[in-house]
Amino acid sequence: MSESDPSFVHSEAVTSGASPEAVGLDPSDWEAFRAIGHSIFDDMVDYLRDVRDRPAWQSPSSSARVALSAPVPRHGRDLVDVYADFKRNILPYPTGNIHPRFWGWVMGNGSAAGLLADMLASTMNCNVTGYDQAASLVERQVMGWLAALLEFPADSSGLLVSGGTAANLVGVAAARGHATGRRVRREGVDPGRDGALTMYGSSATHGWAERTCDLLGLGETAFRRIPTDADHRVDVDALARRIEADRGNGERPICIVGNAGTVACGATDDLNALADLAAEQDIWFHVDGAFGALAKLSPRYRQVCEGLERADSVAFDLHKWGYMQYEAGAVLLRDPEAHTAAFSFAPSYLEQFRGGIAIQPTEFASRGVQLSRGFRALRVWMHLSTYGCERIGALIEQNIDDVQYLKDRVEREPWLERLGPAALNVLCFRFVDRQLSEEQLECLNCELLVRLQESGFAVPSSARVDGRFALRVANTNHRTRRADFDALVNEVLTIGGGLARAQVGSAGGPPDREDKCGLSEEAYG
Repeated sequence: MSESDPSFVHSEAVTSGASPEAVGLDPSDWEAFRAIGHSIFDDMVDYLRDVRDRPAWQSPSSSARVALSAPVPRHGRDLVDVYADFKRNILPYPTGNIHPRFWGWVMGNGSAAGLLADMLASTMNCNVTGYDQAASLVERQVMGWLAALLEFPADSSGLLVSGGTAANLVGVAAARGHATGRRVRREGVDPGRDGALTMYGSSATHGWAERTCDLLGLGETAFRRIPTDADHRVDVDALARRIEADRGNGERPICIVGNAGTVACGATDDLNALADLAAEQDIWFHVDGAFGALAKLSPRYRQVCEGLERADSVAFDLHKWGYMQYEAGAVLLRDPEAHTAAFSFAPSYLEQFRGGIAIQPTEFASRGVQLSRGFRALRVWMHLSTYGCERIGALIEQNIDDVQYLKDRVEREPWLERLGPAALNVLCFRFVDRQLSEEQLECLNCELLVRLQESGFAVPSSARVDGRFALRVANTNHRTRRADFDALVNEVLTIGGGLARAQVGSAGGPPDREDKCGLSEEAYG
């Protein structure tokens, strides 16, 4: 089909008398559209099936960058040609998080069922603001499922959002409203009237906390970062002292944040102790469970999150340890009234009726900041329905066990050093050569990380643990096998050894290894 063929761009012209031509976007040839659709689907199935055969990551080519900086198209092109551009300039250059050796930044893989769910949701194209529709029933159902899995009350409120930052924002906004009443929504935060509002969490808390304080009008400094213990868990006694000191200074504590899986090391605070302190101080207790909350699905490791079920609100990401497609974040709130009080609105153009489609037109819009909301609940529903929570729990256990296997491998290697506690599914480590200074080791490990990524071999990310630069493996990958971690250790030793020898001469680093991986293809399973 040529560029002049409009079959994939416009519908056939429809005329009636002297009326102008009607313009639409449906194909004029549905069978031709079906054919290209089948071809695309076949390609995407192959793309998932063969993911291990590709680099874990590669930077977009110069030609792709040029193509993707072209000016806005004034006239449409044949869909076949557009798809060819996608295959050439976009498909080969993803983040890489679907690859078996991608362990960076706690990114999940998605699933084959999720691919289908997104196609179905895009076809229906529902606006899940509320309304009387199946999509709203699905979101209610999956929020009920999630409440049950995390042991929240059956009548809890909840919402699907884009991810952890938005989920945490919803929880803290409810905490602010709980402390100050609806007046703060009308008149804003007034420290002279309400006292300076403050919230608390460990020094290991993700940066969403300051962003949330900024967006809610509290100011970034309203978030108090409390020191951690040797296991990177918040010092509860230090937290209690800080709350008392702030009260003495006329400030108004409104929220304690507990971490279930910290960013750098995957540590989980003593959530029961924080729940006790929050109850004693009459402060909202919020848990950032971005990935760690879903350890609740694991029979062997669920005790790590004990106390999470006592929180007033919990935020977590299903696109991380739930293995679902982006975007799929969630928040649960124990008190439905506190939830809706923080966000509800009723404009005249969204009036509620006793019948028709607009029975509850803002049901979900009144629980968060979005009015227009896509049907992300379908990917959650289809994923959980297809795989079941027991299988997902088994995968979570596998991820944890495999990282503990990697930890043992690292600890047995004299040229590697574990940094931090290696809690749950996160391990931080580095290459070491005792002839090198700390500054040299940092430079070496930074370069090592870049080479791992740019070679396409694997994608760990980085962290600073007690001030030292570390390679960080966060395993929320359902495609990883232990052989991948064996290969990672050997590749780190090979690259690190070469870099060390370049620094200190032939005496530096471990000996060369002819067989870098020592593994057959069959070992990957």
